[in-house]
Amino acid sequence: MPDSQLEHAQTLIKLGQPEENTWALSRIDDALPRARPVIVPLSLWLEHSSDGELAPWLPSDTELTGDLAKSLTHAPLIAIDFPAFTDGRGYTLARLLRERHGYQGEIRAIGDVLVDQLYYMSRCGFDALALREDQHLDDALRALGAFSVSYQPGVDVKEALFERRLRESGRS
Repeated sequence: MPDSQLEHAQTLIKLGQPEENTWALSRIDDALPRARPVIVPLSLWLEHSSDGELAPWLPSDTELTGDLAKSLTHAPLIAIDFPAFTDGRGYTLARLLRERHGYQGEIRAIGDVLVDQLYYMSRCGFDALALREDQHLDDALRALGAFSVSYQPGVDVKEALFERRLRESGRS
């Protein structure tokens, strides 16, 4: 596959900070690109999972079975695709990978990733966010810090706000 067909996210935020994106992205599922490191479709990654310079991307409709999660354990990163900003299934995939399956590596949001979603993505377990080309880095960094308190538990904060307040007041 010609490397000219690879995508390169121009703006990547990792752990809340801008970072140079060193991973290319291939959406072609029948040919392994020569470039490395590269994120490839899940089916292609499963065939070549021993290659440490390959990482899988999961479509939003991926059924995350126990066997698949076990296979993903040693992936250098897992990218989850958002085909449209209205498709929220990627949030569930990230949260399941973190909480149910204990994945400790990088989980990267790719695709139709908008500034408005970043805070919520980070609460669900994404630690890397590849912004859509028309999204601005300054706006994205501001959006990540827009909220200082969350009512609901998340991957980042395990207790609901009322539970934290009860515990901190000594009434729990």
